[in-house]
Amino acid sequence: MTSNTLNMFAVGDIILGPDAEPFFTFVAPVLKTGDIVLGQLEVPYTTRDSDAVALGRDPENLSALISAGFNVVTLAGNHIWDAGAAGIEDTLAWLNKHDIAFTGGGMNINEARRPVVIERDGTRFGFMSYNCVGPKETWAAPRRPGCAYVHIITHYELEHATPGGPPTVYTWAESDTLGAMVDDIRSLRSLCDILVVSLHKGIGHTPVKLAVYEQQVSYAALDAGADLIVGHHAHILKGIELYRGKAIFHGLCNLVAYVPSLAPGTGQDPRSWARRRKELFGFEPDPEYPTYPFHPEARYTIITKCAVKDKKIFQTGYIPCLINKQGQPEILKRDARGQEVFEYMDKITRGAGLNAKFEWKGDEVIVQGG
Repeated sequence: MTSNTLNMFAVGDIILGPDAEPFFTFVAPVLKTGDIVLGQLEVPYTTRDSDAVALGRDPENLSALISAGFNVVTLAGNHIWDAGAAGIEDTLAWLNKHDIAFTGGGMNINEARRPVVIERDGTRFGFMSYNCVGPKETWAAPRRPGCAYVHIITHYELEHATPGGPPTVYTWAESDTLGAMVDDIRSLRSLCDILVVSLHKGIGHTPVKLAVYEQQVSYAALDAGADLIVGHHAHILKGIELYRGKAIFHGLCNLVAYVPSLAPGTGQDPRSWARRRKELFGFEPDPEYPTYPFHPEARYTIITKCAVKDKKIFQTGYIPCLINKQGQPEILKRDARGQEVFEYMDKITRGAGLNAKFEWKGDEVIVQGG
């Protein structure tokens, strides 16, 4: 067994546009120190779709992943079909050409469910990726490109006997697709030392709150043999918990999310767009963040850090970050700004009833059980 410590970093949603390298200016020096660097590639890239071209999603923009140090990405998500089959095909082709491993997406369901195993100094890291949200059109099938998925069922129960009144919302995973995920994890378990499951899940743009299915699916993955769960999709940080001694990062927010198409002055009426955002999610985009039109609390983000020794994760934590007005994540230290993220993570974790506790170790934060 190796006596060296290996570091694995994981980040949330990544959406890249033209000239993407500057968005990683402050985080790339840290990410490039990682032995494994994992991110969620949120959207497809192709020049064969007019909408993708208008949004600046040329596959060559993905070169910023290389310069920032990424060596594996997850693809399962609700936007994978945004540019149709061409978007998936061209994204996979670019990743294959540039030796960035991927999982969660493919030209059929077997490819989408195929795991990735990467070896570092004798330690094998395994990765799987599943989508729990978004339209069924994103789901891969035997002859259809798309993503690996767990089908989540939603039921609305009226709190009072008044049609149209406020409901209680129940969510749970459909048994066959949950079972398929469990079978995949069990099959991968003997092929790797560290097994990471990436879940695209959660309630978008909504602070603190977790849907019921999020813990159900996360626990099932850990019970099947996973060592770590990383979540994304909500575009806002969610809390952290430990289950049987293993960490669940319920939502990693964004790392780099270049979305000028949603900003005021880019083809949509800013007032009506902001009003709709207010109706749906309770916030209006900050005009001082023209390429980052997310919830005000989405300026807080983190980089998950796992230290691995003797083929096991022995320490899990995070590096606090803050998205600046240019859309760049900045690495924070143990100072006033870093403490602001620390306190935010503690607040949303406790607010969701989760058990993780946090303490500073130098300029990083360590996750401990409650």
